Amino acid sequence: MKLTHLGTASGGGGCPELYLTDRDTYVVQGSKVTDPEALAALEERGLPDHETAVEIPRALLTFAPKDT
Repeated sequence: MKLTHLGTASGGGGCPELYLTDRDTYVVQGSKVTDPEALAALEERGLPDHETAVEIPRALLTFAPKDT
């Protein structure tokens, strides 16, 4: 999978980051969600064991192309 870096909301590098893939999907790098209440809500909605959730600031989405 080829990643194209779209932007970051970090002032010093690192996460959060937003990437576009050559599969017409996005990869988001952020802080892993560890809050028990949030995880319980995600599991209730069907978060599979092979997936995880990350938290990103709204500002990171400004790097997403406007057509998405």
